[in-house]
Amino acid sequence: MSAGTGYHSSTEVKDKNCSICHNEHHGRNFRIVNFNPESFNHDKAGFSLTGKHKTAECKECHKSDFISDAKLKKRKNTYLGLSSNCTPCHEDYHQKTLGDNCNNCHNNDAFIPAAKFDHSTAAFKLTGSHLKVECLGCHKIENKNGKKYQAFKNIPFQNCNSCHQDIHKGSFGQNCSSCHVTASFKQINSSAFDHNRTKFPLIGKHKSVGCNNCHKAPSGYKMKFALCTDCHTDYHKAQFVVNNVTQNCSDCHSENGFRPSSYTLDLHNKSQFQLTGAHLATPCESCHYQQNNWHFKGIGIECINCHKNIHENELKAEFLPNNDCKVCHQTDNWITISFDHKKTEFPLLGKHSSINCGSCHRKVENETSSIIFSSVKKECEGCHNDIHFGQFKVEGISDCSRCHSFENWKPEKFDHSKTEFNLDGAHKNIDCSKCHPKVENNGTTFIKFKLEDSKCATCHKK
Repeated sequence: MSAGTGYHSSTEVKDKNCSICHNEHHGRNFRIVNFNPESFNHDKAGFSLTGKHKTAECKECHKSDFISDAKLKKRKNTYLGLSSNCTPCHEDYHQKTLGDNCNNCHNNDAFIPAAKFDHSTAAFKLTGSHLKVECLGCHKIENKNGKKYQAFKNIPFQNCNSCHQDIHKGSFGQNCSSCHVTASFKQINSSAFDHNRTKFPLIGKHKSVGCNNCHKAPSGYKMKFALCTDCHTDYHKAQFVVNNVTQNCSDCHSENGFRPSSYTLDLHNKSQFQLTGAHLATPCESCHYQQNNWHFKGIGIECINCHKNIHENELKAEFLPNNDCKVCHQTDNWITISFDHKKTEFPLLGKHSSINCGSCHRKVENETSSIIFSSVKKECEGCHNDIHFGQFKVEGISDCSRCHSFENWKPEKFDHSKTEFNLDGAHKNIDCSKCHPKVENNGTTFIKFKLEDSKCATCHKK
């Protein structure tokens, strides 16, 4: 009653006279306590019977083995002296590692499982796949003090390798959560993982590539990366293999993107084909992208490998040896020609030396323009109209150079003495038109030089 525990501290008994319940002087065999265990309301004892306690026999709990007070322990059939704590009656399976209040984790229905235990209140919160792990997976049963013991306290959990084997062998530090999440080891926490700590920092386009695109089975995280081709297919199909070794893509490309290429003009000029003139402004595709594929090796370095010979049969092989356009053209401008016309059968003299090439070598037919060379006739009539209308043809050819020079059209080379009518005497001073009049034939006017005869009467009247 002084301790305020048990039935005697309840309102039903407290502050009442003992004699109300405990009468005396009724003889030696009189029961001083009129107590019926079957009808006793245990709630009044300060310990409500719940769960398994409801079905337990009174004697299973009310026995001297569970009484700690030495004086009460000697009494027979007493209901006094029991504690409301669990351990006086039940063995402490945890061997005092979890305190003495079993109700923090257990209820009276059954010790297993610990229905009231909430792992989220522990220092180690269960998340992800840990929620599916059996307790024994982490809390092993061992032998302690000669008894079975399951550890719940002082289990190391600061690092994952307390329970899990570090397959990286410490190469990424002790904090697995910097890469992994508890949902699955195969699931990487990309937002927390710092790839720059590895031997392959992520730069440019590699930053946006999904981890699984590179880290695939069976290599996983142990993968080759010295060459780009360790991950990327050789797009150029061994065109840059030297001594059976594929050259690294970084010589021409960067992680910022395969296009544009970082291959410089200086590097190109160290190759067999130096870029000069208009080639400097030519897109790479014009030469290297053929038939829907990129070609770099064996595409040829001659003009004819990229450019069509528009002259075809118009130029004889002697003027275009090995289809080398550079004999006449230069890369600065195709229109600029450096051809020596003296090598032909028609050297350019007089006015011909200042005439635009196209005047003779450009042919327009059916509104289509083409350049001709071999088919250009070297006779004057190939370019010039015969204003004499065939009067001086010899074997069907009018050779203007017999009378004219290339400096002007004046007949400075004409010598009348070589004709059938030599100019003598007064004939020397007569104007040409006196003997050679203008005539009209089929609507065309021309000077008549070829006369029917040279008799005096033809010009002089009687």
